[in-house]
Amino acid sequence: MEKQKITVETIIKTTISKVWELWTNEEHITKWNHASPDWHTPKAENDLKIGGKFSYRMEAKDGSFGFDFWGIYDDVKMNQYIEYTMGDSRKAWITFTACGDETKITETFEAETENSLELQKMGWQAILNNFKIYTESLQ
Repeated sequence: MEKQKITVETIIKTTISKVWELWTNEEHITKWNHASPDWHTPKAENDLKIGGKFSYRMEAKDGSFGFDFWGIYDDVKMNQYIEYTMGDSRKAWITFTACGDETKITETFEAETENSLELQKMGWQAILNNFKIYTESLQ
């Protein structure tokens, strides 16, 4: 049975090379990878190559809950495309599209079954929105 897919996207007012750098660099991932202000990513590891693993430790700032979000890269095309398989076997696809001096990010992922589709979309969109805010704040 094919899993339901959810897509989130944003347009960021900077170049694709800057977006790629901030999206893939561990130092930057820890600054934007959270869905709400009461969460954070204290540790990120990212081996950005086909067969490489990424792992982001995501925690509530009060220490009440945390989990490791991880996966293995299936395809990587610099400044264009990332495809990976998450630790629970779901897939995700991210495209980076240059639009002049702006960059569009489109992220599609297979939904999980514990949370509603709406909640999953809201969470992933919130993280993407945080990335946009963080990236544009560095201009």
